Amino acid sequence: MPPLREPGAHPEAEFPQYAGAYRLEARLGSGGMGVVHLARSASGMQLAVKVVHAPYAADPEFRARFRQEVAAARRVSGAFTAPVVDADPEAGRPWMATLYVPGPTLAEQVKRNGPLSPAALRRLTAGLAEALRDIHRAGVIHRDLKPSNVLLTDGGPKVIDFGISRSYDSDLRTETGKLIGSPPYMAPEQFQRPREVGPPVDVFALGAVIVHAATGRGPFDSDSPYIVAYQVVHDQPDLGGVPEELAPLVARCLAKDPADRPTPDEVMEALLPPSYAAEAFVPAQRRRPAVVAAVAVADGERDGAEEDTHVRGASPARRHRLPRIRLIVAAALLLLVAGAGAGAYAVWGGGTDPGRAGAESRAGAAGGGAATPWRTALRAGDGDGTPVCSAGGSPKALYCSAAGAGTVRIDPADGRVLWSAPSSSAPEVRAPIVAGAVVLSAGPDGGLRALDPVAGTAVRDAALPARLGEVFPAGGALLTVADDGTVTALDGASGATRWRKPLVGHVRPDFSLYDGDTGLAYAFEHTPSGASTLVTAVDAASGRAAWQRRLDGVLTPVSTAGSGELVLTAMDENSDTAELVRYAPATGASTRVALPFALDGPQVAMAGDAAYLLARGGSLLAVATGAGGTGGGKAELWRLETGVGRASAPVVGEGGRLYFSAADGRLLAVDTERGALVGQSRARLSGGKLAHASDLPAPVAVGRLVVGSAPDGSVFALDGADPGAW
Repeated sequence: MPPLREPGAHPEAEFPQYAGAYRLEARLGSGGMGVVHLARSASGMQLAVKVVHAPYAADPEFRARFRQEVAAARRVSGAFTAPVVDADPEAGRPWMATLYVPGPTLAEQVKRNGPLSPAALRRLTAGLAEALRDIHRAGVIHRDLKPSNVLLTDGGPKVIDFGISRSYDSDLRTETGKLIGSPPYMAPEQFQRPREVGPPVDVFALGAVIVHAATGRGPFDSDSPYIVAYQVVHDQPDLGGVPEELAPLVARCLAKDPADRPTPDEVMEALLPPSYAAEAFVPAQRRRPAVVAAVAVADGERDGAEEDTHVRGASPARRHRLPRIRLIVAAALLLLVAGAGAGAYAVWGGGTDPGRAGAESRAGAAGGGAATPWRTALRAGDGDGTPVCSAGGSPKALYCSAAGAGTVRIDPADGRVLWSAPSSSAPEVRAPIVAGAVVLSAGPDGGLRALDPVAGTAVRDAALPARLGEVFPAGGALLTVADDGTVTALDGASGATRWRKPLVGHVRPDFSLYDGDTGLAYAFEHTPSGASTLVTAVDAASGRAAWQRRLDGVLTPVSTAGSGELVLTAMDENSDTAELVRYAPATGASTRVALPFALDGPQVAMAGDAAYLLARGGSLLAVATGAGGTGGGKAELWRLETGVGRASAPVVGEGGRLYFSAADGRLLAVDTERGALVGQSRARLSGGKLAHASDLPAPVAVGRLVVGSAPDGSVFALDGADPGAW
């Protein structure tokens, strides 16, 4: 094969074919430190590989800075950045590979399509503030936030290029006489005292980026970087063209004194209650080899370029394309069906009789088969929000709580509200707990209240001596852990103490998993150094320890598999999940399954020996945990970039499908055999706006139906057997 070439006479017109084991396919762009190439891993995953310019490779200071960039990018790798897959700062030509994130930069978007709409600006501001919050929490200062370093994706903005970032505790400082940064987006202190900059410099840059997004220019504009520097230090920013509702917040971000600027948390707070129209991006079909675009249909208008959702690592036989016209027609039909129930009644606030709406739903079910979609609105004046639900009992019933709406029982077959009970007026809403013969919710006094699952009345009208969030449900028992490490098991119905004892070997354990088949609750505790984790399987009914084992690493129990075997996630030094550990208590053997790349805070679902890990940034990875996927064999089954910035825990349903919810109320379905996105519902926003939920509720699979909840205050069900028609 002839060498890959780029046009031009510069020394790097002919760039290397490989960086490490990654073949470089095309040039994506070039910057002051290096060239970014499109590449693929051995499994076909698309990567963005940054290879440093040859002249800099021999510069010790540059190599130190590049090592710092790699460390910073790994430290913050998560929902708001491009995750680092691999790197070699010590190579002859140092390089770093990150996940390729499709989508234009903010600079490209504004240049091609002009300034963003007010709704898109508010969405961008909130997304960048969230990103900076996470970056700063990781102990990193970016120092070069600008439109070309912001990628626009359907999961929200992602911040890239940590080439001049540094950690709070970094010993590397800017060399005297060198200007580090991009003048139009630099804070005054970066010009005046660059060795002393802190997180407020990123907030200043945030303000400047929003001005550019709103107007196509910066708040300090000149062809000369020296004039721009003078304006940044001495002049007031030009905010002409910035929407009036955003201008005061942007002006605070651009304050000369770092102490006068808001923190990222304060920026997000200034945008609450969420009033920006968070339109869902509609992914576009892209005709790139080995990439499949799954079209998502959303009702209403949206801003920004059309993006795509990529299936990575799938063979050609497994690639699947959803025809656009089919999805549009299906979405229209779904809107007609859902429209019959949307707003049909309100449980509180003078709505129509719930029985009437239930009758309408039942009539639809009678004429439409065994799985008819339905929608139930839970509203109470200004208390709209995303309901949080759980399921239990026989036959299975749904129990949901919503802000100001209390706790309700819903028939999953048709969406009827069977009863409602008042709940706490606290702003934080948590899902009810189904514990044995009762349903536990937050009572009006803030304590836990036990409700009769059939009638919805308070059991003996007595609150339990605990609160939601302070208890771990384990069948009919509720486990609480005191500060001294003592574990108490309360009877869910009566609140009486079943047993109380410290767990041998533990100082203050946590519980993360309960197995209803064995009645075992799994307690774990990390050593302060992170060298090992003590795991104890506790019989929830008696408090007897079934077994105890100390395992290497920072582990968290997430599921059971096989004959009572335990599956745990293992963190690396960056607090990302890098391995799965499968422990067999019968033999004492443990097997470690290395993930192909580290994931940020994944939530795990299992079906048989297959584990499905959904990370915060929307990366979904399927791995085999049994003998067939370990012992030197390939553990990875497939991977998928869902494009969802914030997702619920995944749930395995009938037909081998995986379901999860997005923050905008979409319900998504993935075929676990092919690793393909096979359907997603429309966004369900509250008046076109996001609504706060302390927990993003996971969907509930009930037979063929999949039940989700959304920011518009509704609980809805779709036919899980035909997700392509969602």
